[in-house]
Order: sequence, then C-alpha cells, then structure tokens
Amino acid sequence: MRNKKYYIALDDFERRVVVNCLNEMRNNLISNGKYTDAVDEVLLKIIDAKQKKFKVIYKGA
Repeated sequence: MRNKKYYIALDDFERRVVVNCLNEMRNNLISNGKYTDAVDEVLLKIIDAKQKKFKVIYKGA
C-alpha cells in the first residue's frame, strides 16, 4: 500500500511555531526517557521541506 502525502501551507511564523513545538516535545520525551524517533522524523521533514511560492486568489461573494 502506498503512503499518502499531505501538503500544508505555512508562513514563516507558523513554520517556526511548529518547529519550536516539535523541539519542545522532543525535549520532554528525552527528559522522560522515552523514544523520540517519530518526533525526530517529523521535525526533520519540516526543517528540510522545500519552499514553494504560490499565489492565493480571493474571490468575493
């Protein structure tokens, strides 16, 4: 079975918030002596994600 890919649009502030939250979660897991493999994978994907510019068109109703 093929894994689905999901895409989300984040601005710079939102991206920093996500990275900061994942890093805090990772630090909490380390302090509790738990595994951080899943958080590490997501954190690396967010950090290494390519930036793509796109235009948002708002249509008035």
